[in-house]
Amino acid sequence: MIDVRSIASEIQPLEAEWLQRAQNHLDQLTKPPGSLGKLEHLAKQLVAIRKEMTPRLEKKAVIVMAADHGVCDEGISQYPQAVTGQMILNFLQGGAAVNVLARQAGADVFCYDIGSKADIPNEQLHSNKIRNGTGNIAIEPAMSEQEAELAIMRGVSLVHRLVADGYTCFATGEMGIGNTTVSSALLCVLLEKTPSEIVGFGTGIDATKKLHKELVVQRAIHRFESAKIKRHEERIPYALELLAQLGGLEIAGLVGVILGCAYHRCPIVIDGFISTTAAVVAAHIAPNAVQYMVPSHLSHEAGHRHALAHLELQPMLHMDMRLGEGTGAVLCFPLIDVAIAIICEMATFESAGVSGELDS
Repeated sequence: MIDVRSIASEIQPLEAEWLQRAQNHLDQLTKPPGSLGKLEHLAKQLVAIRKEMTPRLEKKAVIVMAADHGVCDEGISQYPQAVTGQMILNFLQGGAAVNVLARQAGADVFCYDIGSKADIPNEQLHSNKIRNGTGNIAIEPAMSEQEAELAIMRGVSLVHRLVADGYTCFATGEMGIGNTTVSSALLCVLLEKTPSEIVGFGTGIDATKKLHKELVVQRAIHRFESAKIKRHEERIPYALELLAQLGGLEIAGLVGVILGCAYHRCPIVIDGFISTTAAVVAAHIAPNAVQYMVPSHLSHEAGHRHALAHLELQPMLHMDMRLGEGTGAVLCFPLIDVAIAIICEMATFESAGVSGELDS
C-alpha cells in the first residue's frame, strides 16, 4: 500500500557523482569559477536531480492548493473567508497574479480545491475536498490525523498524474484566508520560536490586529501542548499529529506535492511563507526532500526568514513580495531555464580557444 511512509522512504539524496560531474563541467566554462553565483548552484542541482547533463524541464506546472480555515472565526484576517472561493474562481478564469506570471513563464496553473467552504462547479477545478474547511485551531484540532495523511497523499497523487502528462518542473502555490496564522502556529512548534518572532502582517493587518493574531497563535500552541496527545519519537507520526492539530488542508496538500516531486526526481520551486512552512513539514517527514527544493524568494512575512534558515536554503530573489499564490515561485522558472542554458550552451575554454589560466 502506498502511503506517506513508503513515499518518504523512496526519496533518495542527490548523488555526489552527478553533483561532481556538473561541477567539473561548470569549471570548464569560459568564466571564472563560481562567477555566476546562485545560477551555477542551481544548474548543478538540476543536473543531479534529473541525472542528466542536459536536463529537459520544458513543461512546468504551478500547483495552487486552496482551503479554508476555522481560525478565521477569531478575526485574524483583513479579508472575509469568502475571498478563498472567489479567488479560486479568479484562478480558473486566468485573472490572478499567478496566472499572469505563469503565462509569461510558459507554465500552466492547476488549482486544486482540497478543503474550501465554497461550492464551485467548474470543469477546470481539480476538486477533491477532504472537508469544508478546518476546525478553529485556537479551540480544537484542525482535522484528524487520517485527514492530514489523506491531504498529503492527494498532493502526491496530483504530482503523479502531472508527471504522467509530461510535466517535469513544479512550483507551489496556495490560497486560503487565515493560512498565515496556521503556518505561524506550525512553525512556532517546529522551529521552537515564539509567536512574536514568527507572526507577520499577513494580508495587511495593522499592529493591533497583529498582536491579536499572536495571541491566537499562542492559544493554539498552548492547546496543542496541553492536550493529552501521545508524543511520537518518529518523524512521520509526529508530523501527521502536528498537521492534524495546527495545520491546514492546503498546507498538508503542498507537503504531498513536495514529497511527490522529490519522489519523481522533479525540482520543486518553493514559494513564500505558507509554502515554505509546508516545505519544513515535508523536510521533517523526509529530510532528503530538501535537496529537490528551489527556494524562490524572501517574503515580507516575519517567519519566512526563520523557515528558510531552518532548511538551510538561500532564496534566489529578494522582491519584497507577500502575495502567495505561487507568484514568487513562478518568477524562478526563467532562472531555471537560464541555468540549464548555461550548462548546455556555454562554451568551454577548450572549445572556444580561450586560455583557462593566466600565464605566471
